[in-house]
Amino acid sequence: MLTTLLDASVARLVEIALHEDIQTGDITSEATIPADTYGTAQFRFKQDGVVCGLPLGKLVFQTLDGTISWSEFAAEGDKVRAGTVVAEVEGPVRALLSGERTALNFMQRMSGVATLTRRYVQAVEGTRATILDTRKTIPGWRLLDKYAVRTGGGSNHRYGLFDMVMIKDNHIDASGGIIEAVAATREFLRGRSVPIEVETRNLDEIGQALACEGVRRIMFDNFTPALMRDAVQLVDRRVETEASGGITLDNIRGYAETGVDFISIGALTHSAIALDISMKIASTSRAIMTEE
Repeated sequence: MLTTLLDASVARLVEIALHEDIQTGDITSEATIPADTYGTAQFRFKQDGVVCGLPLGKLVFQTLDGTISWSEFAAEGDKVRAGTVVAEVEGPVRALLSGERTALNFMQRMSGVATLTRRYVQAVEGTRATILDTRKTIPGWRLLDKYAVRTGGGSNHRYGLFDMVMIKDNHIDASGGIIEAVAATREFLRGRSVPIEVETRNLDEIGQALACEGVRRIMFDNFTPALMRDAVQLVDRRVETEASGGITLDNIRGYAETGVDFISIGALTHSAIALDISMKIASTSRAIMTEE
């Protein structure tokens, strides 16, 4: 998964975030901290959660100052308790303080997504259901949000509009129906291997989707658990099945027990609460000057 974070777009995102915060300079640190002050700072979880985003913390500081060193005491995906020190950074204190908020913003958001995902994954343990994310991500953050979902134990749905066909209600209504939409899609994709998913709103639409050649997965949109059980039986494993809409931590177990293959949860990325993580200076020292 770490290869995801080597993407050039992530490095650019870090640069944008640092510029957004620092611009012409960190005037508070420059005013109060002598330039030759060096130190270490620790990143500590202030609540229980799943560790995610440590590589982004490292990238933030090393983008600011290549002499900064970064040490990790936990691995991505680890569940840690409140009070755990997960990383330590060492270098010029001005640079440490300049990068503090940006590093925390990345780590807190990503750990929050991973922690919420882990809760959903644990809620369906023992069933066949796989937890999926959606495209409801922070603009520009999609790689990071989907990485955080995987770190939390979930799986990724399509990355964007280009790597999977999802024929939704608006496509169906605008094209004249499910059969027409799937036929047009297969003609458009002739010679290309791209998975096709069809969103359905009732059992009749499921029957129409099943009658279409080339459909890999059928989504049940805003079904009740009882109706979804009937839908899963109707499909009878002929294609993959997915549940979406109106599913929460309180009711997800009932949906998972219907036998559905996938459950997509927009809340993993659009409603995750940032985890509480702090960075505190642990020690400082002044550089020793020698005369020529």
